[in-house]
Amino acid sequence: MRVGLLLLTGGAGHRMGGAKHALPHPEGGSWGGHLVRVFKAVYPEAPIQLLGAPLPDHPDLPRLDDPREGPAVALRTWASAKTTSVDRWWVVACDQVRWTPERLATWAGRCEQADPAGAQWVVALHRDRLQPLGGWLPEALRPVLAATPERSLMRLMEALPHLALSSQGPEWEDVDTPLERLDFEGGG
Repeated sequence: MRVGLLLLTGGAGHRMGGAKHALPHPEGGSWGGHLVRVFKAVYPEAPIQLLGAPLPDHPDLPRLDDPREGPAVALRTWASAKTTSVDRWWVVACDQVRWTPERLATWAGRCEQADPAGAQWVVALHRDRLQPLGGWLPEALRPVLAATPERSLMRLMEALPHLALSSQGPEWEDVDTPLERLDFEGGG
């Protein structure tokens, strides 16, 4: 199975004092760059597509502009564009900065086992909440995604065939506020 990374880097980061994708990660590089390194550790030759702004530590990665109307509209824009074709995309937001190669490999294996045909958007059910970002989206669903008028990420996910897997672990904890950032960086 051929996989790719679709990394969402379009948020302005007003609450964080700057764009989240460019914030420095405690392990080096940017938040977005950390996710690229995690993905490349598991899938060294797989394609990577940015949806939004370029990464300071990976300026040459291919990217599409984000219309900045939320992740659902951004995903629909991406689904309508010509990009590299793979079987499944790991769709992750730049604020999901707690991923490690081991956690990604385990999650990818669980998703492939649960949906071997790659017919559903496999998402996490974390703390009784669906988490579509960080999930695996089949290439085959791109035409349906492009045609879906939903502007809410949750409604967009619900409009597509999807499968929720119960998932625990810090990788599902987004870093959305300055206090969460302080805690993530070890100062809280």
